[in-house]
Amino acid sequence: MTNPSSSFSFSFITGFITLHLLWTCTCYASGCYTSIISFGDSLADTGNLKQLDSIKNEQPLHFFLPPYGETFFHTPTGRCSNGRLIIDFIAEGIRLPLVRPFVGAKGNRLMESRSGVNFAVVGATALDSSFHAARGVDNPLTNSSLRVQLSWFKQSLQSICLNVEDCKHLIERSLILMGEIGGNDYNHALQAGKSIDEVETYIPFVIEAIGSAVNELIDLGAKTLLVPGNLPIGCSPVYLTMYYGSDKEEYDNSTGCLIRLNKLALYHNELLQIALNQIRKRHPDVIIIYADYYNAAMQIFRSPKKYGFTNGALKACCGGGGPFNYNSSVPCAHPSSNLCLQPHTYVNWDGLHLTQAAYKFIYKSLFQGPYTTPQFNHVCHTQILKEMVGLSSSM
Repeated sequence: MTNPSSSFSFSFITGFITLHLLWTCTCYASGCYTSIISFGDSLADTGNLKQLDSIKNEQPLHFFLPPYGETFFHTPTGRCSNGRLIIDFIAEGIRLPLVRPFVGAKGNRLMESRSGVNFAVVGATALDSSFHAARGVDNPLTNSSLRVQLSWFKQSLQSICLNVEDCKHLIERSLILMGEIGGNDYNHALQAGKSIDEVETYIPFVIEAIGSAVNELIDLGAKTLLVPGNLPIGCSPVYLTMYYGSDKEEYDNSTGCLIRLNKLALYHNELLQIALNQIRKRHPDVIIIYADYYNAAMQIFRSPKKYGFTNGALKACCGGGGPFNYNSSVPCAHPSSNLCLQPHTYVNWDGLHLTQAAYKFIYKSLFQGPYTTPQFNHVCHTQILKEMVGLSSSM
C-alpha cells in the first residue's frame, strides 16, 4: 500500500523542481555538464594546430597571425576567426571554462582538462588521409583525422582519470561535441579540382566515419553527444570566387549562393540525420542532439541586414581583394591583404570561416532556439529533473 506522506513528498519535490526549472530559465546552464569534450576541425579548434605547428618550428600559418583573434582575445589563439567560435559560446552558456586544446597539455594542465578538452584540429577530416591520398587529394594542413583525434582522447584518459569508474563518470557527465567534422573531406577535394559529382560520392564514407566515432564514444560511456551538420558551403567566398562567372542558374536568387554546393551540404546533412536516428534506436538511453548548422546559418544568408550584418554575407571581412574579397594567393593576415573596420557587420571572416558575430548568431539559434533536434534547451532540464527525482525517490 502506498504511503500517502511519501507520495506527497515525491510529488512536492517533483513539482518544486519543475517550477524551479521553469522559473530559472538558465538553470540548465549550471550543473548539467561538468565537461566539454570536443572533436572536429577549424570550426571547433581552439589551438591544437597552432600547438602542433609550434612543435614543428615551422613558419606560422596565416591563421596564427594578426588580425586573427583581434576582436575578443586581442591576439591570435589558433582559432580561425576574429574572436570566439561556437564551442566558446557553448562553454560560456553552460558556465564552463573555454575549452583548452589537447596538444601541449601535460601534468597538472592535463588534469585541468576534466572541465573540458578539445581535440579538434584545423583542416582535419572525418576520413583518414589514406582515403584522400588514394584519390589524389593532399591535406596541406594536418593528418589529424577524426580517428586520430579519438586515439588522442583514449590515450589521455589515463592521465585525466583516477580509474576506470572515474573515467566512466567523467564521460557520462560530459557534453561530447562531434565537430563540425566532414566539411574538409569535401573542401580539400574541391579545392584540389575534383568535380562536385565526384566529391558527392565521398559522403556515405564520411557519414560512416562519423557514425563509427559516435558509437565508439557511446561504448566508452558517452550519454550526451551533439553532432552538427555542415554549413551552407555554397555561400563561402572561397567557392564563390572559384566558380565565379558560372551560369546564372547555378546561383540561388534569394542569397547569391551556389546551389549545387549547398545541395552537397544538404545531402551530407540528410544522410547524417538518418545515421543518427539509427544510432538512437540502438541506444535509447543516450541523448544524441543533431545541430542544424545549415538552416541556422541560412537565416543570415537570406536576410543579413535584418540581423545586423549590414556589410552582407558573401564578402570576406579579411582577404586579398576581388568581388568577394578572397584570393587564395593573398590570404587574410598576408601583408597585402585588407581588413574591414567593423567585423561584426560581416558574416564571413576570411573566405571560409565566419566572424565571431556570425558564430554567436548561429549559437543562439541552436542553443536558445529551434535548430537542434531534440532542442538543446530542453535536454538539460529533463536530465536535471531525472537526476533529482531519482535522488528524491531513493530517500
